[in-house]
Amino acid sequence: MVAYTTAPGDVEMGLEERTVVMVEKKSSTQRIWTVSGAILIVALCFGGVLLFAWYWSGKPEMMTQSGQTEALIEKDTAEKTDPHYTLKRISSKAKAAIHLEGSYDDESLTAELEWKDGQGQAFAQGGFQLANNQIVIPQSGLYFVYSQASFRVSCNDGEEESAGKRLTPLSHRIWRYSDSIGSRASLMSAVRSACQNTAQEDSYRSGQGWYNAIYLGAVFQLNKGDKLWTETNQPSQLETDEGKTFFGVFAL
Repeated sequence: MVAYTTAPGDVEMGLEERTVVMVEKKSSTQRIWTVSGAILIVALCFGGVLLFAWYWSGKPEMMTQSGQTEALIEKDTAEKTDPHYTLKRISSKAKAAIHLEGSYDDESLTAELEWKDGQGQAFAQGGFQLANNQIVIPQSGLYFVYSQASFRVSCNDGEEESAGKRLTPLSHRIWRYSDSIGSRASLMSAVRSACQNTAQEDSYRSGQGWYNAIYLGAVFQLNKGDKLWTETNQPSQLETDEGKTFFGVFAL
């Protein structure tokens, strides 16, 4: 707001010839708004500086956490592509499950594939038992039964000309015995022909042999006390390294 005052005129000039001087006075309200605006600008600048400093101080930690997260995702993806890991993960969440690792000893009396529940990734829970190399079902219900047998067969019979041309049949089977049936019954089976005359003949001659795996897996209605076991026709040709030959069951 602007106020005006009148200066006293020259008496000699008379009332009609008085000179009026206009004096502008600034309002106190306008000064308050000016000061408030300046304070606000300073506060915004100071806040911006603090925000900038906080962002850069926390950025290295954020980058580290991001790198760790990406590494964990890559590791988890690699593990999930392994069928053996997937079966182990699913069965470990089941109420009742058993997973066995295969073992073979040429000098043993039985000379057959033996199953172990206390080595490698093998385990048993929920009432499952391993007795006489057989899995005993704890309760009646639906179960997923699976097994894998990995083979590496030497196809060279000592004659270079016939190397890789001698066929060797490989078979793997899961048997079931149930009191309700009164006899054994085949649950699953598969056959492979090793040492076929294919493009892999060079590997036969180099001594690497023929490699393949037989995998079996399906859902069955089983009864309490049922017994499951496997039969393999070439146990001496099996690869029993961890994760290559296994046998398991888990409840659904």
